[in-house]
Amino acid sequence: MQNKSKFLRMKESKKDSEKEVWDPIQMRSSSGNPLVHGSSSRPIPKLMVWLILFVSFIYVIYTLKLLASSAEDSYDDIPFTSSLHRSLLNPNRTAEMTKEKASLHPHRDAREKQVGLLRMPKAPPRWRPTEIHDIVFGIAASSKLWQKRKEYIKIWYKPDRMRGVVWLDNRVKYSAEDNRTLPPVRFSSDTSKFQYTNSQGHRSAIRISRIVTETLSMKMDNVRWFVMGDDDTVFITENLIRVLRKYDHTQYYYIGSLSESHIQNIFFSYSMAYGGGGFAISYPLAKALSKMQDRCIQRYPGLYGSDDRMQACMAELGVPLTKELGFHQYDVYGNLFGLLAAHPVTPLVSLHHLDVVEPIYPNVTRVQALNHLMLPAKLDSAGIMQQSICYDKTRSWTISVSWGFAIQVFRGIFSPREIEMPSRTFLNWYKRADYTAYSFNTRPVSRNPCQKPFVFYMSGVGMHSKLNTTVSKYDRHRVPHPPCRWKMADPNNLQMVIVYKKPDPNLWNRSPRRNCCRVMKTKEPRTMEVDVGVCEEGEFSEI
Repeated sequence: MQNKSKFLRMKESKKDSEKEVWDPIQMRSSSGNPLVHGSSSRPIPKLMVWLILFVSFIYVIYTLKLLASSAEDSYDDIPFTSSLHRSLLNPNRTAEMTKEKASLHPHRDAREKQVGLLRMPKAPPRWRPTEIHDIVFGIAASSKLWQKRKEYIKIWYKPDRMRGVVWLDNRVKYSAEDNRTLPPVRFSSDTSKFQYTNSQGHRSAIRISRIVTETLSMKMDNVRWFVMGDDDTVFITENLIRVLRKYDHTQYYYIGSLSESHIQNIFFSYSMAYGGGGFAISYPLAKALSKMQDRCIQRYPGLYGSDDRMQACMAELGVPLTKELGFHQYDVYGNLFGLLAAHPVTPLVSLHHLDVVEPIYPNVTRVQALNHLMLPAKLDSAGIMQQSICYDKTRSWTISVSWGFAIQVFRGIFSPREIEMPSRTFLNWYKRADYTAYSFNTRPVSRNPCQKPFVFYMSGVGMHSKLNTTVSKYDRHRVPHPPCRWKMADPNNLQMVIVYKKPDPNLWNRSPRRNCCRVMKTKEPRTMEVDVGVCEEGEFSEI
């Protein structure tokens, strides 16, 4: 009973104390009248507000910490972190390092993982355009023709800037001058183990088809492209670079062009790059080829040449031909004038079969003619052989400019559609074939004496330093022209044509289009001046 009464007294005392504490807390209406009886002082609510703010602050800090910890854990799912990037590049090595690290420092590993994942990945290396030193030339040569054909290689190959190898079948004389001006010589490995059953061909085709693989085995550094060509192939190397820059050298690429002969393409393949015109193979594709080529060659003993063996292996690898029209096989005979004067709108990359056609400039040797072509190519390689078509309407003339090569002046007005087609100054590779056996459109050489063009070949070229413009001169080719009774100005009075053209290294970085030409006014009665350049807004070859 005593304990009970004591407990009741303590309870009442507690109620009294609580009443003393809470009585002063008054609630007032908006009018200021108290809602509850008691004192009007308010020290306690201020303490409660500060307490609530303090607790809220602690809560916010704790919540942010939890969110940050959760975010670190979620970085395992981010795809482009540095850790994941390394693991994709070398998964085996990354796994081994992770195991070693975990065994030595199990607790630190988890912390370092979070820190490493939060680091931003390194920026990828800046893409560098392909340069001439990124290319290795593999040149197929014959010891029997070496002394003659090595002169073609000297025209375009520069040992101080280029890399290449000449692959021969036997020993040849190699002078001190050859050492300074030609690529090093290697001898192809023995191919007697391979079968060759084609009765019309020669088994040297097997040796030549392995040149890319044998050049790869030399393990040169920093190679992007292997370019194949023959010893009678001449390259415009600046344009070769322009073409290869369009493609990703880290991918599989097989780049080249077809024959001019429709029959040749039917007999071999429209999907084959002709090695005489040259073709390019990217480094990764060359590596893939080297791993299977010997087995591939064994499967095709009946093929004729090296080109079709190469294409057969490309077909097994599933890599199609990427066609670039600037690689020229020139499976034709006779005079190349019609083809060169109407070159397609693409960079001139190579010329082939130079021994079986006439010199491209008259009254000089083949080598002299090709050296002459290199003069304008040094000043404006992008524009070499590019055709422009314009009209002198006051005299009713049609002018076709093949820059750096030749100019044609026609009596009368001919449409660009006709002038851009090559005239048949050349003969088909197959003597019994007619003009329908070409793989492109051609036009006949006119029999009407009034429609025969007056031809002017380039005689010299230079640079006007103040105007930054090339000045090329074209002299009249002296061949007889029968009299013409057409009542119009006679081009027979012209002796020279002067062409002004600014170098345009970015010509092929734009969409393909012919340059425009304009006949300029001149006081010289026997000279015509022409300006060639990028077409202005709204300008075209209007008849």
